[in-house]
Amino acid sequence: MKLRFPRPRGRRPLAAMAAVAVLAGAGTWTVAAATGGDPPVHREDRFVSVPEAPGSAQKVRVDTSFFTSGGSGRRPAVLLAHGFGGSKDDMRGEAEELARSGYAVLTWSARGFGHSTGRIGLNDPDREGADVSRLIDWLAQRPEVQLDAAKDPRVGIAGGSYGGAISLLAAGHDKRVDAIVPQITYWNLADSLFPGDVLKKLWTGIFFTTGSTGVGKTTAASPSDVGCGRFDAELCAMYERVAVAGRPDDQARELLTRRSPSAVADRIKVPTLLVQGQSDSLFPLDQSDAAARAIARNGAPVAVDWIAGGHDTGTANEKGRIEERTRAWFDRYLKGDAAASTGPAFRVSRTGGLDTTDGRAQLRGASDEHYPGLRNDARTVPLTGREQSFGNPAGGTPPAISAVPGMGALSGQLAGLGLGVSLDFPGQYAHFDSARLDESVRVTGSPTAKVKVASSTGEAVLFAKVYDVGPNGQQQLPGQLVVPVRVGDAKDGRAVELRLPAVDHTFESGHRMRLVLAATDLGYASPARPATYTVSLAGGLSVPTAPEVRTASAGLPWWTWGLPVGGVLVAAAVLLTGRRRTAVPAPDPALADVPLQITGLSKRYAKSADRYAVQDLGFRVERGQVLGLLGPNGAGKTTTLRMLMGLIRPDAGEIRVFGHAIRPGAPVLSRVGAFVEGAGFLPHLSGRANLDLYWRATGRPAGDAHVEEALEIAGLGPALERAVRTYSQGMRQRLAIAQAMLGLPDLLILDEPTNGLDPPQIREMREVMIRYAAAGRTVIVSSHLLAEVEQSCTHLVVMDRGRLVSAGPVAEITGSGDTLLVGVDGRLSDVAVEKVASLPGVASAVRTDEGLLVRLDGASARELLVELVRLEIPVASVGPHRRLEDAFLTLIGGSA
Repeated sequence: MKLRFPRPRGRRPLAAMAAVAVLAGAGTWTVAAATGGDPPVHREDRFVSVPEAPGSAQKVRVDTSFFTSGGSGRRPAVLLAHGFGGSKDDMRGEAEELARSGYAVLTWSARGFGHSTGRIGLNDPDREGADVSRLIDWLAQRPEVQLDAAKDPRVGIAGGSYGGAISLLAAGHDKRVDAIVPQITYWNLADSLFPGDVLKKLWTGIFFTTGSTGVGKTTAASPSDVGCGRFDAELCAMYERVAVAGRPDDQARELLTRRSPSAVADRIKVPTLLVQGQSDSLFPLDQSDAAARAIARNGAPVAVDWIAGGHDTGTANEKGRIEERTRAWFDRYLKGDAAASTGPAFRVSRTGGLDTTDGRAQLRGASDEHYPGLRNDARTVPLTGREQSFGNPAGGTPPAISAVPGMGALSGQLAGLGLGVSLDFPGQYAHFDSARLDESVRVTGSPTAKVKVASSTGEAVLFAKVYDVGPNGQQQLPGQLVVPVRVGDAKDGRAVELRLPAVDHTFESGHRMRLVLAATDLGYASPARPATYTVSLAGGLSVPTAPEVRTASAGLPWWTWGLPVGGVLVAAAVLLTGRRRTAVPAPDPALADVPLQITGLSKRYAKSADRYAVQDLGFRVERGQVLGLLGPNGAGKTTTLRMLMGLIRPDAGEIRVFGHAIRPGAPVLSRVGAFVEGAGFLPHLSGRANLDLYWRATGRPAGDAHVEEALEIAGLGPALERAVRTYSQGMRQRLAIAQAMLGLPDLLILDEPTNGLDPPQIREMREVMIRYAAAGRTVIVSSHLLAEVEQSCTHLVVMDRGRLVSAGPVAEITGSGDTLLVGVDGRLSDVAVEKVASLPGVASAVRTDEGLLVRLDGASARELLVELVRLEIPVASVGPHRRLEDAFLTLIGGSA
């Protein structure tokens, strides 16, 4: 397995003088192809020979590439370091971009990786660290590189994960480093791999397995390499000792701490941009927090950026933005460009729904000019729950599941199915719940809780986490993160303060916070000896809120100009349509109880007279249905909805709502509620005042509004009395839905109701639609989120190029949902397939070219996944054998 810890960069200084590097080979110049009008980039490849250790006559060859572009003048230099398991080749694209931006860029393969020789020392200051200083020596001799003094180039370093740590270490060991951008990396490697004095066995195993196999691309392993690969022997012995013992010892902690940036905390005094991932069970947010606080104490400028990714899910969604911010950081602190915008002191990426083109989360930035840390503006949320006893099973199995390294994409697929991957086994955990929240709470930082722990063996290993529990009891684990803690001297009970995982997550109104303490976790080493733990509360849950961190302004609200203009347009439309009104067809008594029937509906716009927006469309909707209106862009969905609401006239055909033909201003439209592309609210008024104002504008009696019933369905809670400007995006969406529900219309039309919502808010919106239709009303929803449509809708209408493609129940269109397709890495043996087929709740398992086709007979998808992990099946993906997405693409011929 090749571990590419996200885009790295690195550097590392040594003490004073570092001898001039001996260049091995003459080097090779190449010209990188330019794209479009971009200037060409020149690349020089060569090996730099460095001592194996201080004072050693043995040499190590470090493979480097040097990139420049443009004229012959001197320019600042940037060192780019790669991630663990990678090589200099991973950094080529970023190096070329920086070269075109006016930098001299040097990339290299660290010892033991790529074509470089030597052994992996996990950024040993005397080896990998000394290598960076010698690379800086080499840069000082280049005529392209700007100097601050003799032998002192103007140089910055950037890198991710392994490379991010070397950038921090370099800044602490070599005073010539002028600015750094470490990304998703560690501050103290011992704290990262042994958090709470508990071995992070899966990640640690991946580290050492990756370094022990396949890292030498060009050199065959010698007998001494077997089992240890290219790792330094001291590190190899440490890992084997800790892995066998199942827990770290003092010698292991000291060894990793000595090779960590925290060892030189008081010497890192350069401008630092720290980028850390929110989905990162390897190097969580507390690592960048410790770095930020230490470097700020030294008086250096520090900015912190929490991205929506990390080692668990990757960083592709933010790659471009972070590269741009890195370039701006170096422009300011290497080029001295005072106009370069380095961004706020703190920025966090927050999800705002899904991109319908690729299924990725849409991101919004929130920021503050001060870094709030992990304990800012904490508030206490009371928890309830009696004293609880639970067991640590013999051998620590079966383990609970939180994050699973290397399965980030699979976790995302399961979340899309409403399942998630987190799992706790009954009898192996205690839980304590808050009351339902009467307003949404944005937690930004690390919550804490106080508990009392007793163990039958005198020692307990617990895994603490906070779930977000929805009104229907479904729970979500933010970031899939958990914190381990080892509690000693616990025979008679001991009070413990838990520092829970740092997150940025909104717990919506009506949800609960649930503190769970589990005895096991798949990613960590649990005691093999069985034990009974007893846990009770010793206080509430303290959650940091950071209210100063605000989402960027969206500009001037549309209603400041839209309402007056809209009023003029409506008045003009009334005057014009009043003159053109024709006789309205009589109501059809046979359709009096049918919410909607469309027959032969067609519409062409004046500017596209040769092409129909809607052509010969017909379908029928019954009471109690939640109908999904689907189709690619240009399918005619919006045109159909506009005709349905009487906003435009069809060229042919008719629309009948409860038997009445639809025309602009038709009285039957009072039985229709609509929410199209969001509603405008007066921000200084409360949610309730906005609803009252809207209803009064309809001219209908106040008693017909049924405000309380609409609010109950929408789930707004006490937040309704607050000013709308304080609402989250999810609260605004629910308020808009409540507005559409005023009067409890028999037919509710929702156009993209989940736009701008994060996954928990999308789930809430799904529940709102289902609750509304459950009372015998009808909901029509147009959406691009196929996974949501599949879960919330009972029936579908699929359109393409203005025509009806298919209509009917969801199950008929998608096919049976009891068959799952499990993607696997490699080909399973017959024995493995037979084991899966014999699992309880599984009717059959058949190997196919795509993986394993499993037909369920009582088991759930979550239960199947747990069993597959237990059987060590190399799962790569899991999902319905035929999802709505497959059916949709099949119906429209892939044209979406």
